[in-house]
Amino acid sequence: MMLRSWYRPLERCFGRVAGGGGGDGLMWHADLKQHASGDYSIAVVQANSNLEDQSQVLTSSSATYVGVYDGHGGPEASRFVNKHLFPYMHKFATEHGGLSADVIRKAFNATEEEFCHLVKRSLPWKPQIASAGSCCLVGAISNDVLYVANLGDSRVVLGRGVDEDKKKKVVAERLSTDHNVAVEEVRKEVQALHPDDSHIVVYTRGVWRIKGIIQVSRSIGDVYLKKPEINRDPIFQQFGNPIPLKRPVMNPEPSILNRKLRPEDLFLIFASDGLWEQLTDEAAVEIVFKNPRAGIAKRLVRAAIQEAAKKREMRYDDIKKIKKGTRRHFHDDITVIVIYLHHQKGSSNGGLKNNVVGCTSAPVDIFSLNADQAEVDLLQTIS
Repeated sequence: MMLRSWYRPLERCFGRVAGGGGGDGLMWHADLKQHASGDYSIAVVQANSNLEDQSQVLTSSSATYVGVYDGHGGPEASRFVNKHLFPYMHKFATEHGGLSADVIRKAFNATEEEFCHLVKRSLPWKPQIASAGSCCLVGAISNDVLYVANLGDSRVVLGRGVDEDKKKKVVAERLSTDHNVAVEEVRKEVQALHPDDSHIVVYTRGVWRIKGIIQVSRSIGDVYLKKPEINRDPIFQQFGNPIPLKRPVMNPEPSILNRKLRPEDLFLIFASDGLWEQLTDEAAVEIVFKNPRAGIAKRLVRAAIQEAAKKREMRYDDIKKIKKGTRRHFHDDITVIVIYLHHQKGSSNGGLKNNVVGCTSAPVDIFSLNADQAEVDLLQTIS
């Protein structure tokens, strides 16, 4: 498998990290770890029967990589991205002499192509994999430059410090584009690409959806909505209710932003849409700004679940007793990674040691007895 010489030493990092959910058996968290220019915190809560959110942070003395992958139609695509995207980024950055928008774009495209190959190979015995897809949000910090790339509606929001009336405050600045047809601009973009299809975007079940099926307009995977030959395949047609497809109705091309980090840039919140369905950008940024660093990602996840509970006139303590699968009726899988951009004063950190690579990845399935085996099965499939 590609890049095994680089990736094998890291594989042990992409598993469980100690941390309980404080009474919520479907939550996992790592309270505070160091990266080259600050600290980070990560938390995940599972609502689906199979955790469809995957996430990772990869750190070295010169760069920090952050990934949030929100799957749909099953966990296969998000798990695949979790295993392949960063190795591709490393490969292309090495070949091209460093990180760039072009390197990131190549890594996204290579991951998409490799997953499409997997779907074609797997179709005879696992036709449902053709309907698995994943939103994909990546951040990379190198030499004080931040790159953000995304497909779908996971989101990164910057907390930027300002002085106002001699008081330190924070403002929220969204750095990613939501590729969701609930957004009028995105809806118009999709309609403009399909002028001969009056039903390319349909309002159904209370929301806008592409072909009445899916809300996000860009992803890794969703091969049945991108490859007409898969859609027409008799094996896949037996599995689902395929729609007539002349050409792709979804797009794997990421939106990419880069910016030079400034002293007033305090922190970044990377999260799947499970968080943003419950909290505004401003509310999330205020929570991070006003609370201690340790456990901040877990605090954001809990705040989102509390909002979900309020909507149902329930208490958070009631929701956290609900089993996975059933819990999806109350909130989505939620992943949050908070990246602080400065070390705390008095911190013993002097930067990560040269050539030391660290990584944190959320469990493939929160505390499931079958989680490790599921990961082994997938690795055998994609090797």
